[in-house]
Amino acid sequence: MEVFNIYLPIAGIEFNILILIAIGFCVGTLGGFFGVGGAWIVTPALNIFGFNMPFAIGTDLAHIFGKSIIATKKHSRLGNVDWRLGLFSIIGSIAGIEAGKRFVLMLERTGDVGTVVRWVYMIFLFGLGFYMVYDYINAMRIQKRLDRQEGEGRQPIEVTAPMAVRLRRISVPPMIALPASGITQISFWVVFLIFLLTGFLSGFMGVGGGFILLPALIYMVGCPTTVAVGTSLLSVCFMSGYGCFTYSLSGRTELTAAMLMLIGAAVGAQIGVMATKYIKGYGIRLLFAVMIIFAGISVALKQAQEVLDIAVMKTLAAYFVMGSAGSMTILIFVRLLLGLRKENNNH
Repeated sequence: MEVFNIYLPIAGIEFNILILIAIGFCVGTLGGFFGVGGAWIVTPALNIFGFNMPFAIGTDLAHIFGKSIIATKKHSRLGNVDWRLGLFSIIGSIAGIEAGKRFVLMLERTGDVGTVVRWVYMIFLFGLGFYMVYDYINAMRIQKRLDRQEGEGRQPIEVTAPMAVRLRRISVPPMIALPASGITQISFWVVFLIFLLTGFLSGFMGVGGGFILLPALIYMVGCPTTVAVGTSLLSVCFMSGYGCFTYSLSGRTELTAAMLMLIGAAVGAQIGVMATKYIKGYGIRLLFAVMIIFAGISVALKQAQEVLDIAVMKTLAAYFVMGSAGSMTILIFVRLLLGLRKENNNH
């Protein structure tokens, strides 16, 4: 496999081209299917396979920036983008990204960056994953109750999250309206602080912000799910673009690696987007929850290797992160083929 190794001059390491393309393909498929950038896979994967954490973060942001532009255009055609809310994201997210980047560089000087970022990843991945499993189970309970009352065949009714209702009651001026999201009024400062927080985490963790911002828009702002997906991707464009720029100025972005990942992602994204036609919304949420829990386990294995100094843990983490991503990619591809086959048989 060494024949496929190339030297990455900015990162100063040798890396396998096939691994980069495979990472891009898997994340492109998963990103197109779930509507997020997929940095919760890419940054840990690059770190596990040999990139130090600051280079993994900067390179991942460059890769996400390219993908999110195309995805946002597609969602815009479907009317799933709240442009007003997305433009507000610039104000808070860019300030947050800069603060997050500075914190990472400070930790790099002290030598603690890898450990701290991995712990933050584990907390968010496990926390979000298990919450989404809980949300799925709760939605299915509501579905069963409605089926008993009104007959089977109904989809779970989407209601505004209780937290979003409480946050909308905060009447600190200026108040803004977000018609595309069905929001008559909400405090600008609530929106600003949400984007500030997600921006900080984007700069700190090397994520485009999607897997954090998407649930924030649903559960804190109260956007409809489809609008939250499209608007999240618009915000990812701003956050990952600025994050890529600021990490590049610090010499922490390996553009060659980012371009190779984009080759795989360009193919995978088409498969992921097509598959959403054949898997229902709450099924997508459940698969997303399982995927990020698996990603959290891979990061935990990497951290265990650092603490216990057991070399096999790093190998297990590498196999787990790519194995889980690869398995989910295969599952999505199979469901797509079955859906296409069923559709053709019906014609």
